[in-house]
Amino acid sequence: MIRIAEIFQSIQGEGRLTGTPSVFIRTSGCNLRCWYCDTRYASWEPEGDYFSVAEIVEKVLRWSTPHVVITGGEPMIFEEMQELTEELHGKQRHITIETAGTIVRELPCDLWSISPKLSNSTPIDYATDEWVRLHDQRRFRPDLVEQLMAMGDYQLKFVVGSILDAAEVEEYLLKLRGWDRSKVMMMPRGTTEEDLSLQCSWLKPWCKHHGYALCDREHIYWFGNTRGT
Repeated sequence: MIRIAEIFQSIQGEGRLTGTPSVFIRTSGCNLRCWYCDTRYASWEPEGDYFSVAEIVEKVLRWSTPHVVITGGEPMIFEEMQELTEELHGKQRHITIETAGTIVRELPCDLWSISPKLSNSTPIDYATDEWVRLHDQRRFRPDLVEQLMAMGDYQLKFVVGSILDAAEVEEYLLKLRGWDRSKVMMMPRGTTEEDLSLQCSWLKPWCKHHGYALCDREHIYWFGNTRGT
């Protein structure tokens, strides 16, 4: 059984497939506690009921949309993820999995959307000391990110909120083997148009200078920071 926060149809607002109509499966539960998480109902305070793989597939197939995005929370915490992706692939669905890259499972995936967490994610003063320790212990796993990259097409999305964060991305990449610069994306931290515009004011020229793609959060501009979008 997989705990599900929500299943809905919308438009992909992040990454290489921005603008693509997609069905989103948001699993509930996470092994990290990023302080800036904007889906706390699927991580810090997980909500939702448990469904079988068959029930989830039945809900997804209510839409004819060929692209499916499995996100969270952290979807890779569920052992049933392999069965779910195999079933969806059998229904000719293109699968994107959004993951922090801290857990590896061998399963069919058309696009691994990997978002390694930087030190800026640590929930100091937001969570218990135990969660701060666990978060920092789990978040930095370039070895596992490399395994995911080797399993198929991928994109690397780094959430940044300052030039210091951007510099940390470059330090992270020095520890990561086999990455493709064209697949590295810098995503501004923020949940409002104002926040994103402020971050992009320095991030756009930084990306242009350093040769990385800018990954804005278009769904915030389109729908606001609301569930089901």
